[in-house]
Amino acid sequence: MDQAVSRLLSRHEDALRHYGELLASYKGRIRLTGPTDPEILWKEHILDCLASVPLLPSEGKIIDVGSGGGLPGLVWALCRPDLEVVLLDSVRKKCGALAALAADLGLANVAVAWSRAEDYARTNREVFDLAGCRALASAGILLEYLSPLVRTGGTILAFKGPSWHDEAAPLEGKWARLRLSAPRLIPCERDEKKLFFVLWKKTAPCPASFPRKTGEAEKSFWWR
Repeated sequence: MDQAVSRLLSRHEDALRHYGELLASYKGRIRLTGPTDPEILWKEHILDCLASVPLLPSEGKIIDVGSGGGLPGLVWALCRPDLEVVLLDSVRKKCGALAALAADLGLANVAVAWSRAEDYARTNREVFDLAGCRALASAGILLEYLSPLVRTGGTILAFKGPSWHDEAAPLEGKWARLRLSAPRLIPCERDEKKLFFVLWKKTAPCPASFPRKTGEAEKSFWWR
């Protein structure tokens, strides 16, 4: 995978650096991400997202849930112009910023959606080949958000840090309740930073009881 990422970087570094500069320039207008220094954004965020690109499907439609400043969705769109990429966020101002960023980057393969994940899944149920997120929620909650969006045979992709094993422990043996396989972990280590890409396969249509009403995922856990 390292060689694949190196090839992607050689092809897309200029565009990705431009994206980082645009993202940093939103300082003072709307908070899209934590750091606002382009070099920190590059090292701590954009390169992490770039490392996930080889895990994307060979074709189809993908969604970044809780996109914020477009991490990872805009990185995906820049590196894979052959994929349809939806950036979903529940904050209207962030969606406006995402649309402006996509336009500035000349990305014709991006659509921006302003909605809660639960509401969006009711009208876009199981239409995506991959649903992904970065820093959205703990594992159990994010799976309830993402499973209704992904078609059978598709993939859920989450970015997780060293606390992954603690998050996963209560869910062991219960993945099938959301019609998901057991997770596959792919470690990604850079500059002493340890990151996991966690992937689940969708094994069957999600039960009709999901998604539940807005906010229910955080109040009543499906795995208990």
